[in-house]
Amino acid sequence: MPSNARAALIALLAFALFATHDVIVKALGATYSSFQIVFYSVLFGFPLVTLTLINDPEPGHLRPRHPWWVALRTLAAVVTAAAAFYAFSSIALAQVYAIIFAAPILITLLAIPILGEQVGLRRGVAIVVGLCGVIVVLRPGATALTAGHLAALVAAGGSALASVISRRIGPDERSVVLVLYPMLANFAIMGALMAEPYRPMPLTDLALNAAIAALGFAGAMLMVAGYKAGEAAVVAPMQYSQILWATLYGALFFDEIPDAATILGTAIIIASGLYIVARESLSGRSNAKPVSRTRTRHLTGTAPRVGALLKTALPPSRKPR
Repeated sequence: MPSNARAALIALLAFALFATHDVIVKALGATYSSFQIVFYSVLFGFPLVTLTLINDPEPGHLRPRHPWWVALRTLAAVVTAAAAFYAFSSIALAQVYAIIFAAPILITLLAIPILGEQVGLRRGVAIVVGLCGVIVVLRPGATALTAGHLAALVAAGGSALASVISRRIGPDERSVVLVLYPMLANFAIMGALMAEPYRPMPLTDLALNAAIAALGFAGAMLMVAGYKAGEAAVVAPMQYSQILWATLYGALFFDEIPDAATILGTAIIIASGLYIVARESLSGRSNAKPVSRTRTRHLTGTAPRVGALLKTALPPSRKPR
């Protein structure tokens, strides 16, 4: 099997696990606050992440070299975690994915001031088209916009900000710093925020939280394998397969059937994102390539960051810069 085909299949499996992760979040969200779910997901994820960090060969300490950028990225990851978990808990899975799929569009916009990236006319048009797709999904004025829709938008924006900052400081910061700081912040902040809405969890629900951590970890490791096997421009678009899982899981478990506007808006957003990735993948089109080098899963600080793992897994010629 060609290497890129193998990489695509691995990535498809990874995003199937991520989609299953999100289904469990939605199921638990019917009973528990998103703060509590994030807290326990991080708690169960720490041992798994520790195993990956043991293999980090890079010497150094845990003090960030860019403290303000690391602080902003950490805050963005914490906000993204709470917002994404709340969105999955409160609105249809397909709608959450459709809105979060706008992250590559927002990454391209944020790359202008943060990375100094220049966006040409064609990518600019793709951005506008993608944002129109978000409007089609949200249908402001035609349907009631809920806190869940707003949370999904916040998650897309927070994830985009964290990704662009990772692109800026990634070459200088140790992988362990980029992985641990968001997890530690989630553990502390979500632990404090969940105090009032806290509900005791039976063992079965604790096991589901452990499953969230395990699925996030397994998905991240599969993504690393996918990037090792093939090109980033092949692996990255596989994230859009999650909309198929969202449709299937939504129909099977939550009686959710995407309406025509959600399907149309999602198609527009995906087409825009694919075009941006394709343009960046062309030699000489982009110096920074912020989207095609972004590791495609919204950063919540509850599982290992795929980009950080790649720094220790890939040969020097293919390490993310």
